[in-house]
Amino acid sequence: MPALRLAGMLGLAAAIALAQMPPAAAAEDATLVAARPIRAMTLIGPADVTLLPGATPGALSDPEAAIGREARVMLYPGRPIRPGDVGPPALVERNGRVTLRYARGGLEIATEGRALDRAGLGETVRVMNLDSRIVVSGTVAGPGLVEVSR
Repeated sequence: MPALRLAGMLGLAAAIALAQMPPAAAAEDATLVAARPIRAMTLIGPADVTLLPGATPGALSDPEAAIGREARVMLYPGRPIRPGDVGPPALVERNGRVTLRYARGGLEIATEGRALDRAGLGETVRVMNLDSRIVVSGTVAGPGLVEVSR
């Protein structure tokens, strides 16, 4: 219960401080922090983050850069959120079955594979081809779909 009170007080203090800042300085001289503990693999919503006055080098300063994304690591209340701490929501789960697709010109080959990592849209993931047992890398193109380029 005390942690919830602390998170609430941090959010209130940030809101008061930002209300007193000039609008142009509010976005540039602020640090995005977690408003509550956020576990890894959790989608981040508007109530999960808050801005604190003062810029922190390497930390996010825009809530839109984190909202709708997934926490890659445990985020603690009051600590700055860095770009590597969040990422696109995972569309491929580790050990999950995926479709491997290779397309070049008029040729398209599709087969089943098993993801060796967890990844979101546009991220690279290693996948084992279930037929040949060869590990290839590809880009996540959709839920359960990995595009292989070579």
